[in-house]
Amino acid sequence: MTQAPGAFAKRPLLDVARERRLVCDGAMGTQLMLAGLEPGGCGEYWNIDQPERVLAIQRRYVDAGADCLITNTFGGSRTMLDRHGHGNEMRAINQAGVRIARDAFGRGEGYVLGGVGPLGAILEPYGDFPVADARAAYEAQSLALTEAGVDAIIIETQTSLEEMGLAIDAAKAAGAPCIIASMAYDLSADGTFFVTMMGVLPARAAEFIEEKGAHVVGLNCGAGIDMAGAAKVIRSYRGHCGLLTMAQPNAGLPVLEGGRAVYKQSPAEMVAAVPELLSAGANIVGSCCGSTDDHTWAIRAVVDQFNRAR
Repeated sequence: MTQAPGAFAKRPLLDVARERRLVCDGAMGTQLMLAGLEPGGCGEYWNIDQPERVLAIQRRYVDAGADCLITNTFGGSRTMLDRHGHGNEMRAINQAGVRIARDAFGRGEGYVLGGVGPLGAILEPYGDFPVADARAAYEAQSLALTEAGVDAIIIETQTSLEEMGLAIDAAKAAGAPCIIASMAYDLSADGTFFVTMMGVLPARAAEFIEEKGAHVVGLNCGAGIDMAGAAKVIRSYRGHCGLLTMAQPNAGLPVLEGGRAVYKQSPAEMVAAVPELLSAGANIVGSCCGSTDDHTWAIRAVVDQFNRAR
């Protein structure tokens, strides 16, 4: 594949992640809202309409020490963009997201992960969304991101193995150099285990994702899962597959203030269990909803200390 304009030669993400623990960025959606995105607005369209605001968010993460940036393309499939009237601009929106993330690193060496989120519908036969349409949506977005030169595609916040499987197949067909498959778990009502909304346990997810040919198995978002909870999921992953692992929990549970969801977990509170997460075997550590560059700073400090001690 021809190297994308602005890209630079560097070692593959997987090679580096095997040698040392890496830091990923934090939240994008909640940061966009703080930057002025209206509730229910299309944050991905800002890649074209307000690129300087997206760039400012991602530069703060780079300044905080992020090795990896996830593109602002979580809802960048044609299926999701159609709901905002931007489906015909899918390719332009995704490729602009890659350029912005690459620009955020400047001359520094960093890894751009093309973000792919769920389609927001239940697939047949459990729901009414056609599997063929889902496959086409994932294939088109994955191709747009890969053509723009991402270092990996990260399939995030998935709760169904059926949908995850389609997304992994699409990333493989697009020629993604690395595929990260990340599930969203919730803490069970009795507080004893983690499971996705569709009933998938971490052990089964790890086995399935390895069988499908992804390179990294991860977790992100979810309710009731913090860094300590993420460590439990990572241990389960490592007990059921041989893949590298990634964790991006939220900054605590949200509370409603002025009609908005606000996350109040401080950077110090978030990183208290990061040493446990790293010891459990997490190769890449970031954060999700409600986190900021201050959380990334704190994670970076703990990861650096861990790497130096190895």
